[in-house]
Amino acid sequence: MRFLLPALLFAFAASAQYNYPQDYFRSPMDLPVHASGTFGELRTNHFHAGLDFRTKQKTGFPVYAVADGFVSRIRVSAYGYGTALYIDHPNGYTTLYGHLESYSKKIDDWVRAKQYEKQSFDLELFPKPGEIKVTKGEIIALSGNSGGSGGPHLHFEYRDTKSEMIINPLHFGLNKKMKDTKAPDIKGLMGYPLGNDAVLNESQKPYLLNLKLQKDGTYLADKIYAKGNIGFAIQATDKSTGSSGANGIYKAELFYNGTSAFSYKFDTFAFDESRYVNNFIDYKNWYITGQRFQKLFIKTPYPLSLLKVNKTNGQFSIIPGEVKNFRIEVSDFHGNMSIINGSIEYSDKPASVLESKTITPYFVKAGNDHIFTKDNISVFVPANAFYEDFYMDFKVKDGELHLHNASVPVHTAVTVSFDVKHLSPEVLKKTFIASNTGKRISYNNSYMEEGRLTAKVKTLGDLTLAQDTIAPKIYGPDFNEGEWLSEKSSFSMKMSDDLSGIATFDAWLNGKWALMHYDYKTKTIRHSFSDGIVAEGRNDLKVVVTDNVGNSATFETHFFRTQNTTAVEKEK
Repeated sequence: MRFLLPALLFAFAASAQYNYPQDYFRSPMDLPVHASGTFGELRTNHFHAGLDFRTKQKTGFPVYAVADGFVSRIRVSAYGYGTALYIDHPNGYTTLYGHLESYSKKIDDWVRAKQYEKQSFDLELFPKPGEIKVTKGEIIALSGNSGGSGGPHLHFEYRDTKSEMIINPLHFGLNKKMKDTKAPDIKGLMGYPLGNDAVLNESQKPYLLNLKLQKDGTYLADKIYAKGNIGFAIQATDKSTGSSGANGIYKAELFYNGTSAFSYKFDTFAFDESRYVNNFIDYKNWYITGQRFQKLFIKTPYPLSLLKVNKTNGQFSIIPGEVKNFRIEVSDFHGNMSIINGSIEYSDKPASVLESKTITPYFVKAGNDHIFTKDNISVFVPANAFYEDFYMDFKVKDGELHLHNASVPVHTAVTVSFDVKHLSPEVLKKTFIASNTGKRISYNNSYMEEGRLTAKVKTLGDLTLAQDTIAPKIYGPDFNEGEWLSEKSSFSMKMSDDLSGIATFDAWLNGKWALMHYDYKTKTIRHSFSDGIVAEGRNDLKVVVTDNVGNSATFETHFFRTQNTTAVEKEK
């Protein structure tokens, strides 16, 4: 597994092949490039689209414009990339900076004015070209932990401005700053019998193959005995110098008898291809075990541009009288490579481990539309909602829909609708379609369509009608009512909702709308006094929080504040 290629030559060749500029851009941070996430890394429902810079588990480090340009897009959200910034550069590329703590003053002043104008924390803005110019090396933000971030870091991306294709940041010279001398770590090799007559090591089910480390650093798989069509999947990660976590690999290639049969490289992909990660991996195995095996074959063709396959889509047929050799090469961007070698011999032994199949009346052909209806509950499955054909488990009992289970990935949302004529208008207002795991129920955005309550879902499982009649909670202000806050730069409190979830929140100071920053991870909303809307002396605060079915809670209090430093001393 420790088979090293000349790293610098490999990386140069990769960059030269695509002709990306090597010295035009600087690094977005002055910190060492110890990646906590790499391009193409396998994430839940998506491929990771950038490079994550570790920030020593802290926030507040300077983030720099990597080249001259102008701010083309601003996104502020409690979710996703959180506080994010997009910069267009004159050479045709766009850079993205995500999970920021705050923008630089000139950008923040512009954004905050728009937030007050629209009376919304969450917004998306597209400044005019040249309206907010930046220069290479200018501080544009401070690193943070906003949005869906799992810890302090900077998420950084390159995109082609015109096509919006996402590009591996290491192609732009960052490979020189991120050191890596260690080959990827191959954690497992899975063999798959593909087709009704296929058998691998007397099994019709996927088979975990044993690997033995050789003296030359490669791995040798135990000999495989099989018949019919088979394929492989690998579980592999990579770790660069200075990074403690396991990151994604850059490239994998499968050879049969010396000829390339299947390969992929994480150089570039389209944003709308990202959900195909659920077909790229053995999704059922991941659902059951949490382990992501990356398939080196295709059962049903799908449009993921990363893949390069032969006529058999990475599958190969084992017939009598033949022994086939295979080789799998797994590489990181710096050219460090791990290798698996193995061979497959025909065997007509029957399977002793059988793949159980459940036949239902509801066969889903992946390429077609389908409508299933029972007991006033309907399910519409659009074409290509699923990656493969399968028999769907579709049942209705006591008003609850059992729609298969979450081991089958959904690519395009399935529409579920319930007849709600039996509900009064008052009850219907508080009703939604809920996913029910048995341990908890979760909200699905529900709406009336043609007299039926409808929701689009991207996870199969049990669904039912649920009501939420309980208002959200507003609690835990970090000040006491009537307290002087002259020495504080902000105030905060918490909000939560136990069922349908928070839809909107608003605050008013002395009757004037006040911007509240929201961090869903800590359930905290915060107002900064630097907004300049606080009054001298007494300030009356009102906060209103509404959930997704319209239940509302109101919190009212007051505090005192002065800008007069003499008065502050007297307060003490």
